Amino acid sequence: MVVMEESLRTLTRVFRRECHRVLDSERTTIQGADGMLMVLQLAMAGVNKQECGDFGVALSEVLAAWKYFLLDKLQLSHNDIPLPQNYDLIQKEYDCFLKRTNTVDLIDVFIMFKELRLNEDPEEPLTAMQLFQFLIGEKESLGKNESFPVCPATPSNKAGICSPQIQRVVRRVFCSYLGLLVNCKNDLALVYTLDNPKRSLGHIAFTDLRHAACNNGSSLFLTVTSFIRAIQLGGKGYAPPESHPLRKHIKGLSEYLNFVDQCQDILGETPNPREAGSKLVSRIRAALVKGRSAGDPVYLAAEDTDKSLKERIGQIHTMQMQSVVDTGISPARPKAYAINHSTAYGGRETVKVLMALLDEEALAPPCRNKVELLSEDHAILNGSAGVCLLTLYKSPEAPTGSSPKPLRNRVLSQQEHIKSKVVRPTIRSQFACTYKGDELPLSRVLEFPSGSQLPTCAHPAPKRTSVEEECDSPGMDKRLKEATNLKCKGPSESAMGEHSGNAWKQAGGKGTQPEPFRRATGTLKRKLANRECAEHGKEENQPPQKRPPAKAPAGGLGKRSSKSAGKKLIAGQSKLTGFLRL
Repeated sequence: MVVMEESLRTLTRVFRRECHRVLDSERTTIQGADGMLMVLQLAMAGVNKQECGDFGVALSEVLAAWKYFLLDKLQLSHNDIPLPQNYDLIQKEYDCFLKRTNTVDLIDVFIMFKELRLNEDPEEPLTAMQLFQFLIGEKESLGKNESFPVCPATPSNKAGICSPQIQRVVRRVFCSYLGLLVNCKNDLALVYTLDNPKRSLGHIAFTDLRHAACNNGSSLFLTVTSFIRAIQLGGKGYAPPESHPLRKHIKGLSEYLNFVDQCQDILGETPNPREAGSKLVSRIRAALVKGRSAGDPVYLAAEDTDKSLKERIGQIHTMQMQSVVDTGISPARPKAYAINHSTAYGGRETVKVLMALLDEEALAPPCRNKVELLSEDHAILNGSAGVCLLTLYKSPEAPTGSSPKPLRNRVLSQQEHIKSKVVRPTIRSQFACTYKGDELPLSRVLEFPSGSQLPTCAHPAPKRTSVEEECDSPGMDKRLKEATNLKCKGPSESAMGEHSGNAWKQAGGKGTQPEPFRRATGTLKRKLANRECAEHGKEENQPPQKRPPAKAPAGGLGKRSSKSAGKKLIAGQSKLTGFLRL
């Protein structure tokens, strides 16, 4: 295992020394075995979303693709392993994620070593098969981990002190803060530091931040910085609008950015790398243990990590100073276009120490429990069950509207739908059945929804009397035909016609009409009106018919006429009174 560590350090040392020849940025960070597996999981979930619409992937599929991916990238034989589905898209998504976050993996370092090494460097410190065994986590490469106590992840001891999972997660948060100071494009570093310690920046806040970064085409940290700086310094004219999705998370994002600014101030204002690194680690520890008791597992893990990182930073700084003295080469000065030469110089030495520390963390052996790493590793500090890196990157599920609405809402919507189809007239009266082109009322539509069921008259006509039967005879129809046609000729006249006395006068009659004639004329008019209503479907609005009046004694008509003649009638009252008598 010691030989493997020395070989990997040789690869990274040559890479750091000559990476400016092949990379655009000297602050490129290296993803270790665990980081590579997490990025592969995100890449597979992203491809599944493109192909199937669901951002997710099974753990078994990730582990199967992980082995094939390592063999294929190391150019080893993988004939006995089935090809993962959409492997070309997965590989492309993986490379795009590394390029977007300004990171490389260990296999990239191994491949670039051949073209970056010099003559005095060793030819091949390790083979591709040895690197594959190290990344896959076989027994030959895990001899160092045998000394750690192994406790199963059960609910009783999941957060216990004996479990190395808490120490690994806490150490990753420390290194993520330090890595964010080195490479601000590293999105995974922001993922582990955004809500650690608790800042009310959970799943929804991270989703809004990721969408805003995707729209802007920038990294997550640059999106946070530009948003907060625009609010603090932009004024009303340049500040983001109130509808911006990050407005509701402004408090937590401000706290996060203020903490990172404090770390950057320490990085630039402290010229001694050993002292600067110690201050940075102490500041991160103070933030993580705030509000926790001394017996809390996270508190104890933070104390141990703080002590070990400070010790290692001092050792790395001593080694770098010795290498400079032995070779006689002075460190390179900052570039001429640096705004603050003192800050750039002091920060540069500390950044070199931090980069060496992060490279050693990337060379650490992979996690033995892949389930904890991919499913539960991110939920240790805040205690939120079920939160992992894959769940955090998955957007919260929006309501689809498939659930049934309450019955009251469905009834109201159905009524509104029916009302929108029915054109109601502006004026309606109890004689609406006499108007042509009128629609059915809403009450009749709701009562008779079926088109095959025809509505019937709301007020059925009374039984026929002997006079009505006499009027239905052919002789009576022949006698009244001429009088009825005269009234139907006028286009402005109503369908019910005028009083029967006018028809008698137009037919040439003189004096008072006989009682049978008036009754027959009124009955025929009612029959014609009923037929017209039946054609247009308006019988339900026909006013109720009165019973035929009993025979008046002789002289009764004369008394009623003389009595009505003595009263003074208003205009149109005679016509309406005669109509109502029918």
